[in-house]
Amino acid sequence: MWPRGSIAYEVLRFVLFAWFKMVGWNVADPLPKGKKFVIIAAPHTSNWDFPFMLAAAMHWRVPVRWLGKDAIFKPAFIGVIARKLGGIAVDRSKNNNVVDGLVKEFGERDEFILMVPPEGTRAKTKYWKTGFYHIAHGADVPIALGFLDYEKKLAGFGGSFKTTGDYDADLVDIKAFYNGVKGKYPEQGEAR
Repeated sequence: MWPRGSIAYEVLRFVLFAWFKMVGWNVADPLPKGKKFVIIAAPHTSNWDFPFMLAAAMHWRVPVRWLGKDAIFKPAFIGVIARKLGGIAVDRSKNNNVVDGLVKEFGERDEFILMVPPEGTRAKTKYWKTGFYHIAHGADVPIALGFLDYEKKLAGFGGSFKTTGDYDADLVDIKAFYNGVKGKYPEQGEAR
């Protein structure tokens, strides 16, 4: 990743946030305190979600890491840029124990902030994937409720959530926050 404060980081931060503001978006709600947490990036219905969330994260100078399918990392130039932007390649064609690997990563670092779209895809889904929850619970870190509301043109955080180990009960509380948050293509959002 480009280190915060480096010339490359500061130029990218300036350009991204200038674009973010130019297209009418704002940030709300400060980032939760702490140096380790999993950010839910929801709703995830468009390719535009990534640059908007990245611009918001860079506004707060958050060294966010994110998961992407390995195919986007294969072209050499794009792969280098994706990794510099915090990308972690995931081969979804096989079981790689990604959750266990990320739990371990949290344990080995002083600062690790991971952004995960719980839908796992931009396409319409029936259910959220559970990986974000199991990573946070296994690493004993909070989940930050990150959102992009295209209707309000607002990116931010609705606080943080500490898992209890009861996924079904916790998910009810987590999803309650997202009621009324509109993705770019709301019809692709999960049925609630």
